[in-house]
Amino acid sequence: MEKKLSDNREIKTGSKNFYRLLFKSTFIISMFTVGGGYVIIPLLKAKYVDEYKWISEDETLNMVAIAQTTPGIMAVNTAIMLGYRMAGVAGALTGMFATILPPLMIIMVVATFYELIAQNEYVKLVFKGMQCGATALLLSVATDLLIKQCKKKLILPFVIIVATFAANIFFDVNIMLLVAIDGIIGFFFMRDKKFE
Repeated sequence: MEKKLSDNREIKTGSKNFYRLLFKSTFIISMFTVGGGYVIIPLLKAKYVDEYKWISEDETLNMVAIAQTTPGIMAVNTAIMLGYRMAGVAGALTGMFATILPPLMIIMVVATFYELIAQNEYVKLVFKGMQCGATALLLSVATDLLIKQCKKKLILPFVIIVATFAANIFFDVNIMLLVAIDGIIGFFFMRDKKFE
């Protein structure tokens, strides 16, 4: 199987170059996934959908939705599914190791120099700035998804969005429970092709 990259080179899935590129790009994405698993969505889209054209935007969102509902860290689950989709078990392992290595290395450094880092004002300022950037990325993804749902002009998805938001923000309903309820609603009431 071959996948076209943005500079019109061809790369064979399963070749050394493929695994090297998958590892490198996933490693870099993992380094910048600060602020929670949702930050991975725009980074995955930019790299694997827009630049490499390995997967479609819908596939990315489906993988993220599945990763969110499975046990474990969302970024790792997504990388495993992407790798598996591209190159089976070897791709899944490549994606997994590339995703867990940056946080592991950072945690080892932080643990070693915890006292120095925890009290450092410059480090605190860097993290504050990164939190703002992560918030902007999350808002961007949420806005894009909301616009796509509104363009479909379907009532049920819009009701689910508003009800889920209201239940979480105003009534403090557990987000995992809301995801499970939304999944059940989707399973029973969104089978029609118009919801795709």
